[in-house]
Amino acid sequence: MPAVQMGNLVNSHILFDHARTARIGLPEAVFCEGKPLEALHELLAQFGKGSGHPVLFTRLAQPIFAAMPEDIRGKYNYHALSRTAFGEKLPAKNKGHVAVISAGTADGFVTWEAARTLEYLGIAHTVFEDCGIAGLWRLTERLEEINACDAVIVVAGLDAALASVMGGLTPKPLFGVPSSVGYGAAQGGRAALASMLSSCAPGVGIMNIDNGYGAACAAARVVNAL
Repeated sequence: MPAVQMGNLVNSHILFDHARTARIGLPEAVFCEGKPLEALHELLAQFGKGSGHPVLFTRLAQPIFAAMPEDIRGKYNYHALSRTAFGEKLPAKNKGHVAVISAGTADGFVTWEAARTLEYLGIAHTVFEDCGIAGLWRLTERLEEINACDAVIVVAGLDAALASVMGGLTPKPLFGVPSSVGYGAAQGGRAALASMLSSCAPGVGIMNIDNGYGAACAAARVVNAL
């Protein structure tokens, strides 16, 4: 895909909610999927390293980012698996730690969206990948370290049973993210969503399918309240 050329930008009317951080403790992010290349070019040109405005870009596909001019790409920390980018991060917080747990590495695109969002927000976190309950020991041997955290994010596709199991093993605030990983009957994450919503574990909060960003923001609210 050729690099985007600067031209008549059709989205100069884009307005950012810069006061959101003051209101809710979370800054605005840019959801890139579906936006015209010209709009993304304009936004990325504004908020790179040195801009003084930390902005997180989510669902920024690698071919789209690669289409941007080199001088723009060079101002961003880009992570291809999670499809996230930021030029600047928020200052690191001196409190709070979040565990991000995945059932399998196939859930990585969601797991790392959550982890990268936490990194951008300046929140300490640890990623525990491949903890699916088909081999329960993979989870139990890490349980002590997980329970030392202040909030827990669980990412799982297929039957998403990890959310219920983890919900019965931790007293910490828990946010489940159903992923779209799985064969036909998994229905692009709908089976995982139904499973999590039907969990017998009380007090587990559930995000939308593949919404690692939302889970990280939910965990950030917990950390901000500490």
